Amino acid sequence: MNYAIILYILGCVLKFEGAFLTLPTLVGFLYGENSAIAYLVMAVICFLLGLLLTRKKPSSSNLYSRDGFVAVSLSWIVMSIFGAVPFLLTKEIPSYVDALFETISGFTTTGASILGNVEALSHASLFWRSFTHWIGGMGVFVFIMAILPLMGGSTMNLMKAESPGPSVSKLVPHVKDTAKILYGIYIGITLCEVVLLCAFGMSLFDSLTTTFGTVGTGGFGIKNDSLGSYTPAIQNTVTIFMILSGINYAAFFFLLSGKLKDMFKIEEVRWYLGTILLAASLIAFDIRGMYGSLREALRHSFFQVGSIITTTGFSTTDFDLWPEMSKCVLVILMFAGACAGSTGGGIKISRLVILFKSIHKELSILIHPRLIKKIRMDGHPVEHEVVRSTNVFLAIYFITLMASTLLISIDEFNFTTNFTAVVATLNNIGPGLDFVGPTQNFSIFSGFSKFVLMFDMLAGRLELFPMMILLMPSTWKRS
Repeated sequence: MNYAIILYILGCVLKFEGAFLTLPTLVGFLYGENSAIAYLVMAVICFLLGLLLTRKKPSSSNLYSRDGFVAVSLSWIVMSIFGAVPFLLTKEIPSYVDALFETISGFTTTGASILGNVEALSHASLFWRSFTHWIGGMGVFVFIMAILPLMGGSTMNLMKAESPGPSVSKLVPHVKDTAKILYGIYIGITLCEVVLLCAFGMSLFDSLTTTFGTVGTGGFGIKNDSLGSYTPAIQNTVTIFMILSGINYAAFFFLLSGKLKDMFKIEEVRWYLGTILLAASLIAFDIRGMYGSLREALRHSFFQVGSIITTTGFSTTDFDLWPEMSKCVLVILMFAGACAGSTGGGIKISRLVILFKSIHKELSILIHPRLIKKIRMDGHPVEHEVVRSTNVFLAIYFITLMASTLLISIDEFNFTTNFTAVVATLNNIGPGLDFVGPTQNFSIFSGFSKFVLMFDMLAGRLELFPMMILLMPSTWKRS
């Protein structure tokens, strides 16, 4: 373990967090709020600590896979620990455990909240709360690598540890250039949504915070009813951008590069869009009697399907009141998640496609023992390592799901509440059903259960492996 390089990376992360904290500081001063002081203090503290940790470059810049996983996991934890303090200093969230829960939920783009009255927060806190989604959506290391070359070619181990999906590849030969392309697309989508929301009558502040939650697929709303009080035009715009944000960013790269043939070859995107169309149609048919027209039912169904499958977590209506079939479809979508290489969470469509193709392959071999069959995605054979990694991921995923549901059951809430609370946090969705439904919050859980759910949020955002590696004693041995 290269401890020196890990501490150096943590220092870089803290310096960038200090820079990020200046934005809510400016928002607070703009609105004449005392809360701006708390954000300014934390910005200075983070920057100074970062300078202290990076004052001397490590003698060895080798960053192996294990070091990458540990550095990424610790960075997200440290970032959350410091990012939660302003909520405490402003006394807007008086409990540090609750403040940490809210911050981890923000950075991991989960959107699960402990707040009963979101509108009571200052503009600075509302901005920071939503901005954490935007930071965590693409990933802090992708941002850092787009600006600074940390360790040369070794930075690919950081990108692999942080980026969602069964495999991570470079869009162009250099990691830094790949990071720049990804963030360029990310910023472009963000600006487009901000402009459109303003055009449809949203204030600049509302459009910025809503866009941070949409493009980062986070889901923190700045209104108590999430997006329920906004116009249909605004809701439809958010629906489109949620769905776009759940698409593999490689598709946007091919589109911008004029490689339309390569874009349409991405099998995962076809499955993703087909799943949305099918699920939204089923739900619209199921809930058609609950709304004034089929058009309204379609608007709500497409919004909620887009919100859940992309793990954004916004809501326009209380879907906990929908018929059982509709709720069942939404729970299934919670597991599915968005595309690999997007800002969405969940298992990922690509993993499920690989899983179903693996099942088909094994059944075919049972029928025809001498059959030689390869699993293919986008016309290319899937490497055995990717299939093995997918199987291991799914095994760890369901073990974590069952263990977490068991652990939080000590709070004596019903199974629907406990199970969907874990599903909503492990998949970085936000709302669940029953006591953690779209009109409820997570404040009902004990401190112990909140820590379990916080672990689930971090594990889900980092694709399980980095957080699990932290728990292995052999990880901490010097090599």
